[in-house]
Amino acid sequence: MTTQLIHLPTIERVQRFTAAMQEFDFEVDLTCGRYTVNGKSIMGILSLDLNQGITARAEPPAEAEERLLEVLGEFA
Repeated sequence: MTTQLIHLPTIERVQRFTAAMQEFDFEVDLTCGRYTVNGKSIMGILSLDLNQGITARAEPPAEAEERLLEVLGEFA
């Protein structure tokens, strides 16, 4: 399992994040507090408290893990 703390404080950043997540064929979950949403859903992400850190979690295949960490790092 890959886990990364990310920050999505603006709508533009949320849009860039969801566009970046479309590259992956597996699920990426975002958790903020007790809420978990689909990391590919703009509406889901906008329902979170964007002023807090958000934890991204995914179970990528081994060949995609490095690329996922690279992309998530852009939003850390």
